[in-house]
Amino acid sequence: MINQVYRLTAPGIIDVACTVPDITRSVIVRPLYMSICKADQRYYQGNRSKEALKSKLPMALIHECVGRVEFDPTGTFKSGDIVVPVPNTPTKDDDVIAENYRLSSYFCSSGHDGFLRDYVDIDPGRLVKLPDGVDLRIASFAELISVAVHAVSRFEATAHRRRDSIGVWGDGNVGFITALVLRILYPDSKIYVFGTVYEKLAYFSFTDGQYHVDGIPDGLMVDHAFECVGGEASRYAIAQIIDRINPEGAIGLMGVSESPVGINTRMVLEKGLKLFGSSRSGVKDFQRTVDLLAEHPMAIAYLENLVGEVVSVRSIADIHKAFASDISRSFGKTVIKWEK
Repeated sequence: MINQVYRLTAPGIIDVACTVPDITRSVIVRPLYMSICKADQRYYQGNRSKEALKSKLPMALIHECVGRVEFDPTGTFKSGDIVVPVPNTPTKDDDVIAENYRLSSYFCSSGHDGFLRDYVDIDPGRLVKLPDGVDLRIASFAELISVAVHAVSRFEATAHRRRDSIGVWGDGNVGFITALVLRILYPDSKIYVFGTVYEKLAYFSFTDGQYHVDGIPDGLMVDHAFECVGGEASRYAIAQIIDRINPEGAIGLMGVSESPVGINTRMVLEKGLKLFGSSRSGVKDFQRTVDLLAEHPMAIAYLENLVGEVVSVRSIADIHKAFASDISRSFGKTVIKWEK
């Protein structure tokens, strides 16, 4: 069996490479829908350091995907099963460190081929079966949902039990999904979102309050908070969180910044705050994610707001079209319908 892999060889340049999948031990999955992540865009546009690009490329992009099982020599799945592949791949066991934080793990579309291929050969332990009835366009970014689920799981293990109010800073995709997961799992808590774009804040109608960061009511405080901003702006978000959080609150840091970000450690110490980082996810998070999607129709209804343009891809030119469409998108996801 010969497989075609669509690899980014330099910013904006995609070439085809032929590989031979391992059909003796790996499940063969046909991608159906994929979703473009900001990390994919940074590689595609060359917005990474020269050193990073040199060490990572060439590689196939995309780590958000849903596909159909074509063949499974292990008998774990049946042909036709719809599955979500887990891009994080641990290579060593560790009963203390989660799989997505082990230095020995690798990640698809970050130095290793992602899912932009005709077929994906993958270990059966890296697949989670999708329940019937879930919109495949939404399932295409189940990985991103699992990142929020993972962050909330870390919050549950870190934060004290008073969770009357939780704030989410960031009105983009990560903030939207994180707030939605919190709304579902903590129906009795007040969930507030803080952002900078009124049009995007309007999508957060399921929360108890949506506030522009320059117009937060006096006296509004939260017990815990999540920073979903990233970049240089995360500095200001973290500063505002520290001001607005009650003593001994937990702060989940989810935004990625290429540069160091200053933090007011004096107030962190004075309030006795806990700061925890959260990145990527593992099989347990994917399983909790698909269970959440199956059990809470509300989640599907709101996640439909994130489905942006759906681009049918039949050629490399269509791949470029999808990335070009995604560049200017400030909210929602560009979904690829894989028809090659």
